[in-house]
Amino acid sequence: MNTSEIFLIAMLIILTVPYLTWRVFNTEYFAPLVVVQILTGILLGPGVLGTIFPSYYALVFNPAVIQSLNGIAWWAVMLFVWIAGVELDLKEAWTDRRESGVTAGFALGMPLIFGCAAAIAMLSTPGWLGSQAQAWQFVLGVGMACAVTALPILILFMEKLDILRRPLGQRILRYASLDDIAIWGVLALILLDWSRLGKQVAFLVAFAVVGFGFRKLMARLPTADRWYVGLIWLAICGFGADWSGLHFMVGAFLAGAIIDSHWFDQQQMDSLRHHVLLIMMPVFFLSTGLRTHWGMGGTAVFIAAGWLLLASVSGKLIGIHIAGKVLRWRPGEASMIGWLLQTKALIMIIFANILLDKEIISDDTFTALLLMAVASTMLTVPIVNPMLKRMVQLRGK
Repeated sequence: MNTSEIFLIAMLIILTVPYLTWRVFNTEYFAPLVVVQILTGILLGPGVLGTIFPSYYALVFNPAVIQSLNGIAWWAVMLFVWIAGVELDLKEAWTDRRESGVTAGFALGMPLIFGCAAAIAMLSTPGWLGSQAQAWQFVLGVGMACAVTALPILILFMEKLDILRRPLGQRILRYASLDDIAIWGVLALILLDWSRLGKQVAFLVAFAVVGFGFRKLMARLPTADRWYVGLIWLAICGFGADWSGLHFMVGAFLAGAIIDSHWFDQQQMDSLRHHVLLIMMPVFFLSTGLRTHWGMGGTAVFIAAGWLLLASVSGKLIGIHIAGKVLRWRPGEASMIGWLLQTKALIMIIFANILLDKEIISDDTFTALLLMAVASTMLTVPIVNPMLKRMVQLRGK
């Protein structure tokens, strides 16, 4: 078979296997389709399928096919991060800045501390540190991975729980949006390269100068043209960030963050996000799973994943409960908000992919982080749904 035929076989597997698993086993309550897609990628990766059926794996996921899949995955996730940047709304957060700042600070700070402590413990065993990393980059990177909230998945879950458009849902979005900014800021710090500092400063200065003119241009363009010009801007910023030694995902986020969401029709933006998730992101999820390895052995990786999950969830819950005490929230709110904000999949997976690309973490650390992200996401709805029902019953009495 030629490369195009094998590529289409790979696409058939990517689209069919997760969908059938999701539908046949009705996993939506604890594992939405995106989570099933990630798990499928892990199972189809070199650590599972590649070990059981090495000849089949070598045929379907050969270097040429993987390179083609990676190209689609890069552009898909750039679009997704760009949309997240566009939809970042700091006006609401500024209006309630004390509550938003206190909550976001504790929601990010405590799991970051716990995650850094877990990473320091991991450094005592060889094999977790990436080949190009300094210890502080590894510790801060793993710590931030434990602190991340997956805003797109959070939105998906809150829609399912019917709280997205309610005051509670809007509060949670404000907290997560502030954390989103911190995540990309910390990532830029981790990726700071003194040997390329001149390039990185040049990119940021150019971004600020050109971005000012870009905003003026976008404000004057017809709505239809803004979509196309926005995508051109995305490609330019992605290239500039990657050229400077940051990462094209940092550029993608900056490209979106400088854009005002009201320049676009919200319904069209929602539709774009939905179709990117439907058409292109499955390739990213599978290509992520294909990067998993078990070089240190499955037991060690699962223990590390459990260790990181404990640090992540406990840190997030403790931080939110402290914020709830300071702000005098109603009983039960802190636990529910904490469990929602600890949702990890997607943004953390993007974050971990960048750390792996830059060789700050090893393949085994990446696999452990991926398992942690999947587990934390699967815990969310089964735990939050009963809490929400109890809260509604208490308020009804």
